[in-house]
Amino acid sequence: MSETAAELPAMLEIKGLDVGYYKDLNILMDLNITARKNQITAILGANGVGKSTALKAVFGFLRPNAGEILLQGEDILDVPTYNRILKGLAYIPQQPGVFKDMTVEENLELGGWTFRRDKKQVRAKIEANYERFPVLRDKRKQITGELSGGQQRQVEIGRTLMAEPKVLLIDEPTAGLSKMLAEEVYEMLTALTERDDITILIVDQEIRQALKIADYVYVLELGRNKFEGPASEFTDLEKAFWVGG
Repeated sequence: MSETAAELPAMLEIKGLDVGYYKDLNILMDLNITARKNQITAILGANGVGKSTALKAVFGFLRPNAGEILLQGEDILDVPTYNRILKGLAYIPQQPGVFKDMTVEENLELGGWTFRRDKKQVRAKIEANYERFPVLRDKRKQITGELSGGQQRQVEIGRTLMAEPKVLLIDEPTAGLSKMLAEEVYEMLTALTERDDITILIVDQEIRQALKIADYVYVLELGRNKFEGPASEFTDLEKAFWVGG
C-alpha cells in the first residue's frame, strides 16, 4: 500500500468515548480510535479493559455516556443498529452465531435479508462467497453444525459479507479454534482488506497473531488508551507485557 496510514481516509472514528453498562460507572473512558480504509486495526489489552465493550458501543448495542462515533464522517451515535448495518457497518461477535441446524447455503441466504426479494442479487452474493471460500461451495447443502470450527467461522463471515459491509467489527475471531484453523481465519481476514476493500476493527487476545496481520494497534489499560502505533513497532511491547500470553 503506497499511502501512509495517516493519508488513508478514516472509515470509523471513536472520539472521547465513555461507555459503561450503568450510567454512572464507565468501563471505557475518553476512548479514541481510528480505523482507516482497507486496514486491519487491532484493539489489544488484558481481559476486562473494555475491548469488547468498545465494539458493542460502535455497533449500537450499548449507548455511550459521552463521545462521538463517526462512520465515514457521519455521526451514528443516535442511529439504531439496523440502520448502521444499512450504512455499511457489520459485527461478528466472539460467540459463534451460525444456525447450526441449517445448511451452509441457508445461513448465507439469511445474510441477504435486506434485499431478500431480489433473488438474483441474493444468488450473486452467495456465488461471490463461494468464490471467497471454495470449501463452502462443496458443502453448501451440508448442515452447518457438522462443519469444522474454522469452516463455521467462514460461514459466519460469509453471511456477514452478504450485506457488503464497508467496516467489519470482529470480536476474538479465532476463539476456541485450533492453531491451524486460527491461521486460516487470519489469512481470510487479511484477504478481505486486500481483495474486498473492507476495513476491519478487531479485538483479539491472540496478541502475536494480531500483530502479524494488523496495520495499526491500540493498547488499552483500565478502559483508557495507553499505547498506539503501527503494528511493526509493537514487538518489544509484546515481549514486555504478554510473554507467554
